[in-house]
Amino acid sequence: MPEVVIAKPREGKFNKNAARRVRVAGKIPAVVYGTGHEPIAVEVDPKQIARILYSETGHNTIFDVEIAGQQATKAMIVDWQREPIKDQLIHIDLKRIALDKVLHVAVRIKLVGVPVGVKTEGGVLDQVLREVEIECLPADIPSHVDVDVSALGINQAVRVSDLPHSGKIKYLASEEATVAHVITIREEVVETPVVAEGAEAAAGATAEGAAAGEPEVAKKGKTDAEAPAKNAAKK
Repeated sequence: MPEVVIAKPREGKFNKNAARRVRVAGKIPAVVYGTGHEPIAVEVDPKQIARILYSETGHNTIFDVEIAGQQATKAMIVDWQREPIKDQLIHIDLKRIALDKVLHVAVRIKLVGVPVGVKTEGGVLDQVLREVEIECLPADIPSHVDVDVSALGINQAVRVSDLPHSGKIKYLASEEATVAHVITIREEVVETPVVAEGAEAAAGATAEGAAAGEPEVAKKGKTDAEAPAKNAAKK
C-alpha cells in the first residue's frame, strides 16, 4: 500500500509569521503543484514526510496526496528545507505526477564489493559520483543503482557506461563520467639538505669569527666615544 499524505489547505496570509504558526501547531507548511493545477498552500504531518524521506526510495517515493475537496493524486517530494541547528523539516514542495509521463530524477549509486586494488594493492576506493540523473516513467524509478567494484585494481575506474543499462531508464550523465576509482596514497617525504663537510666547516669558522669580532666592535665604539673628552682636556 502506498503512503497516503493528508494535506490540509492553509487559509489566510502566506508569510513567515503564518508559516511559523503552522510549525508551532506541529505541522509543516507545504505547496502542492503540477499537472495543470494551480499551486495550493497546505500543511502536512512531519512524521509522514520524514517516513517517506528515510525510506528505501527516499525523495523518489511515489505516494498519494489527499487534499480536502479534491480527488487524491500521485505525488513526489521535489524539494524540502531543514532548520540547520535542530535539523527539523520546515517546508516541503510536493509535485503531482502522471504515471504515463517520463520524469527526470536523481538516483543514488550503491557500490558493491571490495576492490582487489584495496585488498591486495594498498589502494583506496574513491566514489566520485554518488547520484546519477536518469529519465524514466514513475513506476520504473529504482531505489538505487548497484555497481560491482570488486574487480577494480589500482588506477582503474567504473564509469557511467558500466552501470546497469535497460530500456526502462536513460542516463543523462556522460557515459565517460567517473563513478568510482581506486587511487594510491603517496606519502610526502621531506628531504633534509645535505651540507658538504668543507662547507659546514667554513660556516662554523664564519660564525666563530663573527662572535670573536663582537668585543672589538664594542671596544672601538667606546674609544670613539672617549675621543671628544680627551680633546677637551688638552685644551
